[in-house]
Amino acid sequence: MAERNTMQKEIIYSALCRMANHPTADEIYQSVHESHPSISRATVFRVLNKLADKGDVFKVRISDGADHFDHQTFNHYHAHCRCCGSVCDVKLAPLVMLEDGGVEAMENFHITGYSLQFDGICEKCSSKEEEAS
Repeated sequence: MAERNTMQKEIIYSALCRMANHPTADEIYQSVHESHPSISRATVFRVLNKLADKGDVFKVRISDGADHFDHQTFNHYHAHCRCCGSVCDVKLAPLVMLEDGGVEAMENFHITGYSLQFDGICEKCSSKEEEAS
């Protein structure tokens, strides 16, 4: 059975693309709710997770916080600020070992994808820390 392309899905996906800052589902909900109050928080979470499962959006899993979502689905890396929780793209050439199938040498394991995340402190938070010192 083909999945329907609902107006709610279009609204949620458009909000994600418009925000373009790796928002959490709650942040997307807040953005959508302003102009479409009938769309529930549960609908936003459900739609985002379905889109991520299908590969239409990328879910950035944060081990000590809420997942973030990225409308760009090509292979790229992310950085997570441990102070403010923001997530941003890392402009780094693909790691050859990963991109060229170098890890396929692992026996009895077929790799279908990967994610690489850097944790640290963003420039804005670093500046605040320096000012406080």
